Amino acid sequence: LIWMSSAHCDECLFQGKAVARIEGSQGQFPITQNVTVVEGGTANMTCRVDYNDNTSLQWSNPAQQTLFFGDKKALRDHRIELVRASWQELTIRIGDVSLSDEGLYTCSLFTMPVKTTKAFLTVLGVPGRPEITGFTKPAKEGDIITLTCTTSGSKPAANIRWFRNDKEVQGNKEVNATGKSFTVRSSLQFQVDKRDDGVAYTCSVEHVTLSSPYMTTEVLEVHYPPYLEITHSLIIPQEGQYFKLECVSIGNPIPEPVLWSKDGGELPDIERMIVEGRELTITTLNKTDNGTYRCEASNHLGTSSAEYILFVYDPNALGQHGPDHALIGGVVAVVVFITLCLIIVLGRYLARHKGTYLTHEAKGAEDAPDADTAIINAEGNHVHAEEKKEYFI
Repeated sequence: LIWMSSAHCDECLFQGKAVARIEGSQGQFPITQNVTVVEGGTANMTCRVDYNDNTSLQWSNPAQQTLFFGDKKALRDHRIELVRASWQELTIRIGDVSLSDEGLYTCSLFTMPVKTTKAFLTVLGVPGRPEITGFTKPAKEGDIITLTCTTSGSKPAANIRWFRNDKEVQGNKEVNATGKSFTVRSSLQFQVDKRDDGVAYTCSVEHVTLSSPYMTTEVLEVHYPPYLEITHSLIIPQEGQYFKLECVSIGNPIPEPVLWSKDGGELPDIERMIVEGRELTITTLNKTDNGTYRCEASNHLGTSSAEYILFVYDPNALGQHGPDHALIGGVVAVVVFITLCLIIVLGRYLARHKGTYLTHEAKGAEDAPDADTAIINAEGNHVHAEEKKEYFI
């Protein structure tokens, strides 16, 4: 019995060792993780083993070139260096990562058979700063122009947005692959007019690698012919008053010089009629100033003009026209009075025809001293019922 027990215990020990070997075999398997890095950054590639019986670890690149075997460097690349090497871990660092470094990296554990696991290194390409082309300075009103914003080197492809001042506008996007990165273009086509003069067109590039968008802006300059308008300082110009005309012009380039004329000729009285830039000032108005005043200006795209007809009033004549206003007021008052009278008469007429009336029968009852007499009077009135008439008061 003792021998059997001993044999039984030996069997238990043997089985325990077998279990330990199985667990160790299962734990001897390399563990890695995928890594994502921005182009130009640094990537740490780590391979771990939970159970290792002094078996070496190795890192290989996507071309199956050995980078490190344990702590021994196998590939001459100054960008790759050892971080940590032990029986349970092999970590290497790849600096200044480029798009060409992207791919599947292999970690190998040299058991029998060799066990391997792979980790994918993803490299994000940073987009270049955008450039706007097709911008001509200056553009002419009516021209059709195409603005194109281009950015290259992004991975994945960058997104481009257009803004007209602060308002977003839609462009036509085009994506082309150039190696492992992408070149993105967005075009904006439109016909310019004078409202586009001074407008800022902004191209914005957005990408996962950027904390804030890359932006570039161009301010559009549009040339257009002049437009003129004359403003005046008095609504009713009168003799003896100070009077000013201003020739307001818009155009790019600014239309100048401004030329003033009266009735198709030169200004007749240069002592009273003073021209300062776009303004014409008449220091003291009189009747001889009546007429058509014209201002004219031009730029290289055209000529424009505007006219103003001046009529100078006599202050005394304006005063004599005062009774006309009083007369109009009197007529209005008379009309209002007549209307009120008609309303009153019509009201009294309608009130009289809607009033109550008394019959002879009612009168008999009304004159009786007591109730019995009233009944007798009422009966008497029935005898003459045929002769009873109704009267309106």
